[in-house]
Amino acid sequence: MALPTLETTQYSVDQGIATITLNRPDRLNAYNAKMREELLALFDETDADDNVKAVVITGAGRGFCAGADLASGGSTFDRNAQSGDLSRESLRVGDVYRDGGGTNTLRIYESLKPVIGAINGPAVGIGATMQLPMDFRLASTQAKFGFVFARRGITMEAASSWFLPRLVGMQTAMEWCMTGRVFGAEEALQKGLVRSLHEPDDLLPAAYELAREIADNTAPVSVALTRQMLWRMSAAPHPMYAHRIDSRSIQARGESADAKEGVTSFLEKRPAEFPNKVSTDMPDFFPWWDEPPFE
Repeated sequence: MALPTLETTQYSVDQGIATITLNRPDRLNAYNAKMREELLALFDETDADDNVKAVVITGAGRGFCAGADLASGGSTFDRNAQSGDLSRESLRVGDVYRDGGGTNTLRIYESLKPVIGAINGPAVGIGATMQLPMDFRLASTQAKFGFVFARRGITMEAASSWFLPRLVGMQTAMEWCMTGRVFGAEEALQKGLVRSLHEPDDLLPAAYELAREIADNTAPVSVALTRQMLWRMSAAPHPMYAHRIDSRSIQARGESADAKEGVTSFLEKRPAEFPNKVSTDMPDFFPWWDEPPFE
C-alpha cells in the first residue's frame, strides 16, 4: 500500500535504515491529528518493507516534539468541542474516545523492527510519551523532557502509565508526572529514560551507528521475535510464560535457514547473509498473544 502524502513527517530509507522525521519545525513539531495518522501509516510501512532493518525517529529543527498542538486553546482536550472532526470521530468507541497518542504508542509497541529515538531537542507531553515504547532513546545534550499533564489539568496518556514505570521505576515516574516539571538531558540519563547523551551534531550519527550494528549483523526474524518477547514478557506474571515462548522460538529458529547461515558464517569467518524475511517467515506460533480490545 502506498504511503499517503506526508504533511507533518518525512520518511526515507537508506541501506536498511528507515528515518522518520517529525516535520513541523515552525511549531517545534507539535503533535496533531495528521501526525498521528502519518505515524500509524509509517509504522505499517516499516513493518511491511523487508529492506527496513531498523527505524530511527527524530525531529526537524531544534525540537523533537513540543507536545500536543494547543492552537485550539482551552478546548484542545475537550472531545465534545471537537464533534464533527472526522479524525477525532474515527477514535470513538461507543461513548468513549480513544486517546490518539495511545494509538501511536501501541503501534510502536507492536513494531517488528527495532526503533531508535534520536531526541534532538525539547520533548514534552506526547513528545515525551511517544518515546517510551521505542527500544533505545539517544538524546542531545540540548534535549529537555516533561510529563506536564497535571500542569495542563489532564492526566498521563499514550499508555505512559504502563511504559514509564517499567523504564525508570515507580518513584521517578511519580515525581515526574505529579510535579509536571521539565527536566534536562542529564537527569533523563541518570534515571534511565535515555541510553546516552550526545552533542547535537553527533546525535544522528550515533543513532545510525547503533541501527547499523543491528542491520548489518543480525537476522531480522530473530530481531522481530526478540523485540516482542522482551516487551511482552516484561509484564508476564511468571517466568514460565517466557519459558513457553522461548522453547517454541528456539525450536522454530533452530530449524530455520537463518540458524544454518548464522552458524556456518561464524565458522567460515565471514559476514552472515540471513535469508529469512519478516514478511513471510515468522514462525507458526507467532503471534502467541490475544490482543485485548479497547473497551
